Amino acid sequence: MTTATGTRPQTPDPESPAELLTRYDEVRAFTEKLCETMVPEDYVVQTMPDVSPTKWHLGHTTWFFEAFILRDKLPGYISPNPKYNLLFNSYYNGIGKQWSRPQRGLLSRPTVSEVYDFRRFADEKMHDLLDRIERDADPDRLRELTILGLNHEQQHQELLLTDIKHVFSINPLNPYLVELPPDQEPLGVPNMEFLGFDGGLTEIGYDGRQFHFDNEGPVHQALVRPFEIASRLVTNGEFIEFIEAGEYQRPANWLDKGWKTVQTEGWLAPLYWEKTEQGWTHYTLGGRRPVNPDEPVVHVSYFEADAYARWKGMRLPNEHEWEVAAREADTPDATFVDTLRCHPSALSKDAPSGKLHQMFGEVWEWTMSPYSPYPGYAPAPGAVGEYNGKWMVDQMVLRGGSCATSESHIRPTYRNFFPADARWQFMGIRLARDVR
Repeated sequence: MTTATGTRPQTPDPESPAELLTRYDEVRAFTEKLCETMVPEDYVVQTMPDVSPTKWHLGHTTWFFEAFILRDKLPGYISPNPKYNLLFNSYYNGIGKQWSRPQRGLLSRPTVSEVYDFRRFADEKMHDLLDRIERDADPDRLRELTILGLNHEQQHQELLLTDIKHVFSINPLNPYLVELPPDQEPLGVPNMEFLGFDGGLTEIGYDGRQFHFDNEGPVHQALVRPFEIASRLVTNGEFIEFIEAGEYQRPANWLDKGWKTVQTEGWLAPLYWEKTEQGWTHYTLGGRRPVNPDEPVVHVSYFEADAYARWKGMRLPNEHEWEVAAREADTPDATFVDTLRCHPSALSKDAPSGKLHQMFGEVWEWTMSPYSPYPGYAPAPGAVGEYNGKWMVDQMVLRGGSCATSESHIRPTYRNFFPADARWQFMGIRLARDVR
């Protein structure tokens, strides 16, 4: 039986009060760094129900510390505005009512400046609290909730980027958030190899002592059958072959609901792609650019990933297979949000053979596993228990993180989840197949 220990090192949790304060300041500052090139008008736009305005993300991540820590831990704490509990509560029914998600973009107030004031106010109060954490009635719980709040903020850093990408993408002025290096001529990528795993009874889930979300446990045994998994991600060039083969016009390789979605939504290519006389272009956070055939395909739904895999005579990995394989993944030079590139990178044509590449960073990888609880899972009591457990229906699991994920935020057991038709996140494809 193999165990759940992996080779990818996890960023250790801060131990001392000073380390915790430093981590708090780093995460909070990085959220704002991502917004440095925005103007106030950018912060308020909502282009579809799944997209939240940037100022909402800034306010919600601050409200999280207010709702779960400051109100309880800081005597006499008073919010700058009690209605922030309505406006910035996302879905925590145990805390109160929430403003309708599809209508977040209808609110011109609070202003962007007032939201930043809210952040400054809460940061000052959190400093007051963490400066004397050792005198708290339950310092371990305070530390635990603070680390949860920071990981929650890192999740919203990624959502902030994916949301503003959608906002910018519809603007004919072609605004951009980051400076990407000039386009390079495609150099080619290594041939896709398939690495075999014997399978067997294995431990799945997080078994360490550092931070992890509750949906990553408990550790449990799972039977994994022998399988093979692709050495790298599917590229744009490979996905163009799928498009040019007419697969968006033929139902044979699509799940029924996927085919209906393709017809209803008029999908002809991944999100943000446009066909021009010069070839395919796509919108990136560095502006609209030609599609580089060497880069991983991104912004595809589960339906598209599954259809592509079927077209190739293969399938997507299930999440147990992905986790087993990730323990042996090669991880140097992965693109995370720390690089501020905010766009997946092509695998070097000189990448060594016989290894798994691009398992972490670049794009979230769809698995064929529905998002459901592990055996023995129970959500935490109270409102904080609404974080993950109540979404365990009608979602598919993704693994590995993306170019919009912080490197310190990801680990082999991390389980992301989205509906099968979602495309606006940085989602891509890795193939797998059975061993016969």
